[in-house]
Amino acid sequence: MADIDVYKEWLGIPEGDRPPDHYTLLRLVMFEDNAEKVHNNYRKLNSHVRKYATGRYLKPSQNLLNEFAKAMLCLTDSESKREYDTSLGREPAEAVIEDEAKTTLQFLLNKGVIKRIQIGEIEHFADARGLSHRDAVVQMKLVDPAEATQAMAAELRMPFVDLEDMLPEDEVLDELPRNLVKRHTCLPLFEDGGRLLVACANQPAPGLEDEVRIRFGIPMRGVLAVPRQINQAIAKHYAPGTRREVITTGDAPAALPADGEKSNPSKASQKAPVKNPRAPLSDEEKANRRNISLIAICWSVIIPMVAMTTMTELSGLMQVGITAVITAFVAGGLTLTYWQ
Repeated sequence: MADIDVYKEWLGIPEGDRPPDHYTLLRLVMFEDNAEKVHNNYRKLNSHVRKYATGRYLKPSQNLLNEFAKAMLCLTDSESKREYDTSLGREPAEAVIEDEAKTTLQFLLNKGVIKRIQIGEIEHFADARGLSHRDAVVQMKLVDPAEATQAMAAELRMPFVDLEDMLPEDEVLDELPRNLVKRHTCLPLFEDGGRLLVACANQPAPGLEDEVRIRFGIPMRGVLAVPRQINQAIAKHYAPGTRREVITTGDAPAALPADGEKSNPSKASQKAPVKNPRAPLSDEEKANRRNISLIAICWSVIIPMVAMTTMTELSGLMQVGITAVITAFVAGGLTLTYWQ
């Protein structure tokens, strides 16, 4: 990963398998089943490694942060954890029994975040405004956005992620255009186990899954994130000039280089041709030039006349004559050089 063993130097993991298994990486006991403990260790390690996210260690720290995310998502998803534990030799009988499904409001009620008496009010508020229960409790200022999104993730049986703890990979961001991520309110993160991890504000639409499969050649795995975090991340990672502009040519996506990036004629669209200054003008261009010329001629009459009103030594006939000469000179010059 770098010229140092980041697992040993930064995390204190003794020499051994590299990369280490998820439990060792997150400093957990083998086959830890407490999801809250997994999340806590994940957050602590994220905060610790971010101290190294500068200079020459920027890339290895990003890679390690993304390894943390992959491990956390695996160990907090019952099906993924069961498969992973079995691969490590855990007996199937020891696997964790999947929790009973919960709705968003049931999750928040069980957590003690809302009261049972408030459920009817929340449902009425949501129905009247066409909101999800997650968005309703946030707008009613009953629950903070992160906890409300966690509750919604439990209902949809999707993993929840905090985008402040994750750094999406540039190569992945380059493949999905800004208009697509804005339309779906999503953010591509990185590949994990043959699937592309995509943070979504809501349950991903089939259209987004099709786009990901076409562009990356692999299926996507949607994870739920706070909508505001996604919009902030889009504004940051898709700021003008930071991404290659992805376009579609036929059925395959093609990318234009970002500002400062050298273009490759073999795979990028060519620059728009520069108009030859000697080329014949279109009718519209001719009309525009005539209008500009007429305005200039009018001013060539007005300005000299105003200026010479103070010259009492000049007769009116002389003033008209001088103005006519100036106007003729301006008109002649425009006709020869501009009014084609």
